[in-house]
Amino acid sequence: MPRHGWIQDPSTQETKRFHADEKNWTRDPRVFVDSGRPFPDKPPLLTTRVHLSRATAERLWVELLRVGWLPCQPQWSADAEV
Repeated sequence: MPRHGWIQDPSTQETKRFHADEKNWTRDPRVFVDSGRPFPDKPPLLTTRVHLSRATAERLWVELLRVGWLPCQPQWSADAEV
């Protein structure tokens, strides 16, 4: 899992944005995982944000790849609110 990355379920378009918690990265590496669904020409529907340890986020990324999710380009702007 990259320090920042996007992954999407091709069948539902559900998307997860993984991004490092930069404030605590050197002391306690943690990752925010935002979940949502993009819509063309509309704001995304952002449903959840979780704050995970780096190890847990990496396991989630690998599991999503295993079940068929694919890395993708950014689906919404970084300033979108959950």
